[in-house]
Amino acid sequence: MTGRFSPLRSKYLSLGLGELAAVAVFATAALLWQDKLATSGALAALWCALLPLLVVLLQAGVYWLLARSWITSGRMPPPTAQIFRVLRVINPIILIAGLVGVIATFPAGPFAAAIVLLVWAFGAIEYINYYIVRLSYPWTQWASEVGHWRTPKLIKDIRAVH
Repeated sequence: MTGRFSPLRSKYLSLGLGELAAVAVFATAALLWQDKLATSGALAALWCALLPLLVVLLQAGVYWLLARSWITSGRMPPPTAQIFRVLRVINPIILIAGLVGVIATFPAGPFAAAIVLLVWAFGAIEYINYYIVRLSYPWTQWASEVGHWRTPKLIKDIRAVH
C-alpha cells in the first residue's frame, strides 16, 4: 500500500517487530543464563517474573502488526477487539500469578532479587502502557507528555468497535 497510509504502516511494522524482537531477546537471555541462575536459586523466580512480560510484549507485537491491516478502514475487526478485551482482563491475573511465583521462589542474592523484581515490574509497566494509560513517548517528549494520562492506542481501537 502506498500513499498517505504508508508511513503509518511502516511505523506499526517497526513497533510490532520491535516488541516481538524484545520477546526473543528476553527469552534468549533467560535461556542462556539458565545454568548460572539455577545454581543461584533464581531460575524459577526469573521465569515467574519473565513470563508475564513475554505475554504482554507478544500481545503488543501482534497488535501492532495486525493494526497495519485496518489503518485504511480505521476500525479493529470486532473478533480482534473481543480477544484484546479478554486479554485486558486476563493479563492482571497473569501478572499477579507471576508475582506470587516470584515471592514463593524469591532468590536469596540481592542482585538476583533486584533483577527479578525489575523484570516483573517491567511487565506490569508494559501492561499499564498498553491497556491503562500510555507511558511510552519519544525520549525528548516523555517528561512533557506522560503526565497527560493519554489513552493507549490499543484501547482506543477496542473502544471504536461497537
